[in-house]
Amino acid sequence: MSTDDARAPRSLADWLRTAADDDLAALLEERPDLVTPLPPDLTVLSARAATRPSVLAALDRLRVFDLEILELLTALPELASYNDVIAATSDAPEGAVRDAVDRLRRLALVWGDDSGLHVLRTVRELVVEPAGLGPTVSTALNGTSSGRLRDILDALGLPASSDRYRAIETLSNWAADGDAVRTVINDAPEDARDVIDRLVWGPPTGRTDRSARSPGVAWLLQRGLLVSVDEHTVVLPREIALALRGGAVLRETHPVPPELESVAGDADRAAHAAATHATTFVRAIEELLDGWALDPPPVLRTGGLGVRELRRAAARLDRPDHEVALLAETAYVAGLLAAVPAGGWLPTPAYDGWRDAPDAQSWALLGTAWLLTSRVAGLTGARDDRDRALAPLGPDLDRAFAPRLRSNVLQLLSTVASGASTTGDSIASVLRWLSPRRGGRLREDLVAWTLAEAELIGITGAGALSPAGRHLLEGNPVAAADALARLLPEPVDYVLIQADMTAVAPGPLTRDLARELALVADVESTGHATVYRFTEPSVRRALDAGRGATDVHELLTRHSRTPVPQPLTYLINDVARRHGKIRVGVASSYIRCDDPSVIGELIGSRRTAALGLRRLAPTVVAAEAAPDRVLALLRELGYAPAAESAAGDVVIARPDERRAPRTAPPQPTNELSAPSPELVGAAVRALRAGDRASTVARRPVTVTDPPSGVMPSSSSAQTLSALQEAARDGTSLWIGYVNAQGRATQRVVEPMSVDGGYLRAFDHLHDELRTFAIHRITGIAELVEEEANRG
Repeated sequence: MSTDDARAPRSLADWLRTAADDDLAALLEERPDLVTPLPPDLTVLSARAATRPSVLAALDRLRVFDLEILELLTALPELASYNDVIAATSDAPEGAVRDAVDRLRRLALVWGDDSGLHVLRTVRELVVEPAGLGPTVSTALNGTSSGRLRDILDALGLPASSDRYRAIETLSNWAADGDAVRTVINDAPEDARDVIDRLVWGPPTGRTDRSARSPGVAWLLQRGLLVSVDEHTVVLPREIALALRGGAVLRETHPVPPELESVAGDADRAAHAAATHATTFVRAIEELLDGWALDPPPVLRTGGLGVRELRRAAARLDRPDHEVALLAETAYVAGLLAAVPAGGWLPTPAYDGWRDAPDAQSWALLGTAWLLTSRVAGLTGARDDRDRALAPLGPDLDRAFAPRLRSNVLQLLSTVASGASTTGDSIASVLRWLSPRRGGRLREDLVAWTLAEAELIGITGAGALSPAGRHLLEGNPVAAADALARLLPEPVDYVLIQADMTAVAPGPLTRDLARELALVADVESTGHATVYRFTEPSVRRALDAGRGATDVHELLTRHSRTPVPQPLTYLINDVARRHGKIRVGVASSYIRCDDPSVIGELIGSRRTAALGLRRLAPTVVAAEAAPDRVLALLRELGYAPAAESAAGDVVIARPDERRAPRTAPPQPTNELSAPSPELVGAAVRALRAGDRASTVARRPVTVTDPPSGVMPSSSSAQTLSALQEAARDGTSLWIGYVNAQGRATQRVVEPMSVDGGYLRAFDHLHDELRTFAIHRITGIAELVEEEANRG
């Protein structure tokens, strides 16, 4: 921003009035907190831009070099020029300095032209020790007694003064002479020079007890080279430090970011590795949610998932706890999983459509949700401020800066050559330069988690960003799905059943086969080939879902390229023979079995004592425990009970039977994003109009009597046309207006804008800018001015 006005701006608001519309728009884009709600004029905008929260948010957007230049300007005297900045940063390219100064002005942290740069007062209050410099000599000595000031002047050989203000001025002028200061320091004892060396580049304060001060410290205090703050603290004044720095304000500057390391790699290999990870991730989400549909884990009182349930899922999927937490969180933010307080964590109705979609489309939804979410799965298990463990799916995993940082990590990864990777340390060092105030202690962890999670999800492969990942990062999930689909191998519709009760899938299975096989067998290991293991509980799971022994045999015979081993056939038949022999129903619950000896065995077992069994008939037993508890214990004892409905039918537990109520996915708690160009343009126009209304010099207007003595009346079309014309020409009008309470009034207004059914105008009756609903305006009339007010 610059000014063409010959008169120098006196304030930030004054300077903003001289700015071009494009510069004002850039300010609103860079600092979106200034737009909501829209201030009425530039005076209010400048006041809001100077508030502490807004300034802190703007500082968070600065790079390392921007902050260094801001500290430099804060350390220099008020109204330093651009040439002063160049002189103080001789080691930095002038183009980088110009860019930093312009960015500070674009954010309104600094204002004014190159001949006089003002630092916002709030910034000066926040930057207490700019560039490691202490207070000025005049500030440091402000509370010093006249007698002490005379002693300092005498020790330095300066003219004495009985006026303390004159004495401080003399010391300030002396301290500004670098040669004079260095001459005194050269004669200092060695321990005094050691103290100065420790303080000269900051921090400028040191701790020392008055009773135990070294001779060197006493020597410096005697000459005003150090000033006591209190009994335990001394400070090095700013002018003294600058003199000893040889006039340099900054010890070093960092005008360019550190170079991002690049590790060469094979692009095709990386892309295919990412595609493998993507399909594995989709399958893992399916397996997790299908399992929870049958046996939903309970919802904690705090809203999360318990550690025990997390570990159960990790054991079932044969994955580490942190990976299962990522699966659950990704499904949750994608809208595929929701909490039902009385029913546990269940898939949502959206899960069925997602599961039936092609793998590439399903993956694109998951990847987009992960990129945009503010939830950080990596925080699972960490301790909060009250030393409580953070639970997955709980409310305490939101971090507003996470989406931006996650995007920055992948954007940096996209700058290396195709197929190449980099290291987390290298990315973290660049991010520290780009946004040193963001992330804090969590930044390095977030970088590591982002790289690891991107690899698991399939956005990267072998550490390199995949083609599909690049499209996802650009906000194009359709192109991402197409890019992934081209890399996915054709699914296979067969498995290789081994004699050790396992089946090997040599590639990704067709969706139907994968779903059926997941019912009858458990995943034992994943990778290029997936290994499934058949067990008694897994076969019983298929029978509980309504499959018969014949169905299971046909499935395996039809899809196995190897003969079905005899032990597996025996296992299926044995479980099917026993399945449903015992029935559990509702009394509190009951057990019935056609074989009285089995009933007797159950009643006589000490392990079933907790169920409170009581025989009602030779084949029926009542239980005090709930049906779910009875079913679980009997299965632990090796039986194969079936649940029974109140009508006596076997209850079939299908994976697609239980769903959470239809619910929207959680919305990310993001930082304020840049407003749209349309909103910015409208805001600039409104600010200009409001500022014009509040500052323009007005002629006296007669507002005592309406032209006709009655309420103005005109048609809606005439009213709207006249208001638009007056806003364009800058003329005033009489209007009749009925407020929300039904009271009719007459106003003299100067229209500024007509938009969205509202008139924004300067109201001469109240001498302020107001907004009127156009449908409440009864009509308009031309303003008749008295002869005294004409000309």
